[in-house]
Amino acid sequence: MYDFSKYKRQYFMPPVECYDWVKKEYIDKAPKWCSVDLRDGNQALVIPMSLEEKIEFFKLLVKVGFKEIEVGFPAASDTEYEFLRALIDQHLIPDDVTIQVLTQAREHIIKKTFDAVKGAPKAIVHVYNSTSVAQREQVFNKSKEEIKQIAIDGAKLLKELADQTDGNFAFEYSPESFTGTEPDYALEVVNAVIDVWEPTADNKCIINLPVTVSHSLSHVYACQIEYFDKYMHNRENVVLSIHPHNDRGAGIADTELACLAGADRVEGTLFGNGERTGNVDIITLALNLYTHGVDPELDFSDMPGMKEVYERVTRMHVYERAPYAGQLVFAAFSGSHQDAIAKGMRLRGENPDEKWTVPYLTIDPTDIGRVYEADVIRINSQSGKGGVGYILETNYGYNLPKKMKEDFGYFIKGVSDREHREIKPEEVHNLFMEEYVNRGENIKLVEVHFVQEDGIDTKLSLVRGGEDKTYTGHGKGRLDAVSNAIKKHTGAVYKIKTYEEHALTGGSDAEAAAYVGIEDENGNVFWGAGIDDDIINASVRALISAVNRMGVK
Repeated sequence: MYDFSKYKRQYFMPPVECYDWVKKEYIDKAPKWCSVDLRDGNQALVIPMSLEEKIEFFKLLVKVGFKEIEVGFPAASDTEYEFLRALIDQHLIPDDVTIQVLTQAREHIIKKTFDAVKGAPKAIVHVYNSTSVAQREQVFNKSKEEIKQIAIDGAKLLKELADQTDGNFAFEYSPESFTGTEPDYALEVVNAVIDVWEPTADNKCIINLPVTVSHSLSHVYACQIEYFDKYMHNRENVVLSIHPHNDRGAGIADTELACLAGADRVEGTLFGNGERTGNVDIITLALNLYTHGVDPELDFSDMPGMKEVYERVTRMHVYERAPYAGQLVFAAFSGSHQDAIAKGMRLRGENPDEKWTVPYLTIDPTDIGRVYEADVIRINSQSGKGGVGYILETNYGYNLPKKMKEDFGYFIKGVSDREHREIKPEEVHNLFMEEYVNRGENIKLVEVHFVQEDGIDTKLSLVRGGEDKTYTGHGKGRLDAVSNAIKKHTGAVYKIKTYEEHALTGGSDAEAAAYVGIEDENGNVFWGAGIDDDIINASVRALISAVNRMGVK
């Protein structure tokens, strides 16, 4: 039964007002990043990664720039244990990278975890227990004091075993299901753990406040984070970390507002992989900072390569509209969008040192390894003159007159509409060449000669009706003379409305492009283009192409 009345809000606002974060406009520096792809992300896969795949993914995370990487729950399975030992024993962990392992606050699991992490050059041991009302009442059937004691006992055991185990260890604690816990009680538990660990400036601890399940609007989480930022014990020696999940689709908002509220560190995954709706997507978070001119301290300049590894080893698919990484996020099908992007890109080409402000593109696609030609302008039945004009100009060097772009845009829209598909850039070029360029099905140019005498006289050799013909004409200029010759001998009625030309390539043998628009007696305009290594011949070919498209025989 579809019944909203059976639900209630399962979150708690802090007992004191915590709204200082509202006064901040933006995040001015990157948080510490911790990837949990190899633990939280991996445990959410239908087919978890193999040892070899996990090693490949670990190397990818290092390459991107992560300095803290949660590598698994080593007490959970042999594969998790073996992966951790492979990283340590094969010396695969760079000097500037700290690995992280997860354990429940249970004695035998903590002990097995320390056995697994023995000899690690730098490791964070992350211990947790659930604290929410629902977990206390429904899962553990324990009081607040009993739940707090579990956390205290786990913290004490971490400290004890770290002193007895070879390696360099830091500690992290999470009150799991934090967002369903009363903030004042969660603070009581956290402060008890901090008091056990006694962190210092040289040996800080991490307190992680996870959105294990998202229950509230993002501002509520921000207020909860600010409450801890203000009232945790020994705050200057505590790294305040967050681990948002995305049940309400608010993982990014939760994280960004939490950073405004005092969070120092973010745990998340590439592309938002994780249990249920996933973890927060670190790629989106980092590139959001990047587009504000803030160094994210992670390198996503090879997004296609990173995406290939991710999809192959996780068997997951990056959604086509995923921010920054999706195949279609830079694609503009709308004609007005294409026109704006084309104009913005043209202006940027003239002023490359200006800040990035291209309409509709929050980031330069080339910064993350994407290319304009393949990714930005996509042509379908919704596209317009801006898109096809941009493709012809950017990819092939043709700068069509404005009205000709419109004419060709409608032509391409018609093809896409009839065939119900996208038209690729190479198809746009091929259709332009077939429909507009050097047409000769009814009238075909063989050669043309000019004599200047009281204007211009022309001698025009054509193939018309399958036969060679020689026509003469006179005009004020060369193109006018050719046009008059064609009209005199074919009976065609039209006038030249537009003529433009430009060089296509550089060098002494450069080709030239010319464009001609002619208007018939009913006001219909027909466009033609000509390409030749001689600009005069190119203009004549353009005129003859327009005449052929008009249907003159």
